[in-house]
Amino acid sequence: MFQTPILIIGAGPTGLVLALWLTRLGVPVRIIDRAAQPGTTSRALAVQARTLEFYRQLGLAEAVVAGGVKVAQLNFRVGGERAAQVPLRHIGEGMSPYPFALVFPQDAHERLLVGRLEALGAQVERSVELLRFVQSDDGVQATLRHADGSEETCEARFLVGCDGASSTVRGVLGVGFPGGTYSGLFYVADVEAGGPAVDDELHVDLEAADFLLMFPLRGKGRVRLVGVVRELPGREAGSLTFNDVRGRAVEHLGLEVRKVNWFSTYRVHHRVAQRFRDGRVFLLGDAAHIHSPVGGQGMNTGIGDAVNLAWKLAAVLKHGASERLLESYEAERRPFARRLVASTDRMFTLVTAPGKVAAFVRTRVVPRIAPRLLRLAPLRRFLFRTLSQIGIHYRGSPLSDGAAGGLRGGDRLPWIELAPGEDNFAPLVSMTWQVHVYGAVPAGVAEVCAAYGLPLHAFGWQPKMEAKGFRQDGVYLVRPDGYLGFVDGGGNGERLRAYLAERRGLVSGALDGSRVMRDA
Repeated sequence: MFQTPILIIGAGPTGLVLALWLTRLGVPVRIIDRAAQPGTTSRALAVQARTLEFYRQLGLAEAVVAGGVKVAQLNFRVGGERAAQVPLRHIGEGMSPYPFALVFPQDAHERLLVGRLEALGAQVERSVELLRFVQSDDGVQATLRHADGSEETCEARFLVGCDGASSTVRGVLGVGFPGGTYSGLFYVADVEAGGPAVDDELHVDLEAADFLLMFPLRGKGRVRLVGVVRELPGREAGSLTFNDVRGRAVEHLGLEVRKVNWFSTYRVHHRVAQRFRDGRVFLLGDAAHIHSPVGGQGMNTGIGDAVNLAWKLAAVLKHGASERLLESYEAERRPFARRLVASTDRMFTLVTAPGKVAAFVRTRVVPRIAPRLLRLAPLRRFLFRTLSQIGIHYRGSPLSDGAAGGLRGGDRLPWIELAPGEDNFAPLVSMTWQVHVYGAVPAGVAEVCAAYGLPLHAFGWQPKMEAKGFRQDGVYLVRPDGYLGFVDGGGNGERLRAYLAERRGLVSGALDGSRVMRDA
């Protein structure tokens, strides 16, 4: 019999980030994966700004950025001719410390996460498969099978399914996974190629009956291709090779493909689990939601799930917070997943739909209007906020309350550069609840922070803070994941005290008694 506070099923990026975050917070975990070794193909590529902000809290962001490729710009091509360009290198300037689009292949990504987890004394157990589990009032009993066929019983306080779209955890729970599958067949290929389009830029070639996405990868001449497989009568998807599907788009880009390192065909699904939690069992990542690859959202959404749940599990297991806190995981993450599936569905349909009207929109309308629209600063900011996931908020959460200026409880703490090399995100590396004040600390706030063991960070007021939504002398209670739990425009600290008292079992139990801190 093996006992552990948290049993994590699946060691992809979602499971690894969950394990890393919990381990950093002092919660022992056991993480298993039925695969004998980590993935060796690039798979998910995009690492969004919000993920990098989370990684900064773990001390990972610099390594991810150094290992990836910053995409300079997006090129729309029609028939191989460049029709429009959209600069991406600084598209989020002033909105995040990571204002760019980054490509970092999943295999390298996973190796980095595994290495950091091992440095903290935890390891992924390979060739270990979940067979079944049963729940009780105080735990989960799981039956595991090892590579030699032997079975083991593991008891855990909580079990977390990060085991992908064909999740065993979701199947054992009997949780529905409604949605659908797009009719088309698609291919993905990592190749070594030459030609004028092989650069650090993203290329989209739009054809009447074809399309191709080309992403830059690290390494001379390495690129990722994603395209449509048009009907090939009498051929099964599993028998196809890259030469069968390369299509006119590859020729139009002038690609000289020298070597195919990885090729696969696949179908695209869009589904959201009916529940993200069942008692002591949780669903994260692809086990909870799958959608089209438009916008590079999938892996990043799973990582967001992991961060959201990790600090709440740590609050319950380490700091005596009520298990009611865990109810907020589904309340916060499932509505976002549903919105994401709906929005990526619309975009994917636009890009891949057959027919003359869809072809006209793809090849004529989009290349003409997209660059003109993106010359408008508000639209560029909207695009970055959406794709980077910094626009995600939890305003409807039971943990969210208050409003001041342009901010409300549940919003992401806006990033602001205070001086060269200094910003208001630096205190978030503590991964604990904390209070920020922008301006002078109102009377009584320091006393409330001291009473609850809340670190207090006071930042001298700067006029540019107003544009970020802050109110001068405002009080902002920041969660361990960088979202605002409570917002107050000022006062004597009594509203902050009332918030903490009202949610004593949810919030104050998660506080760690850290010393009060002040920043100049």
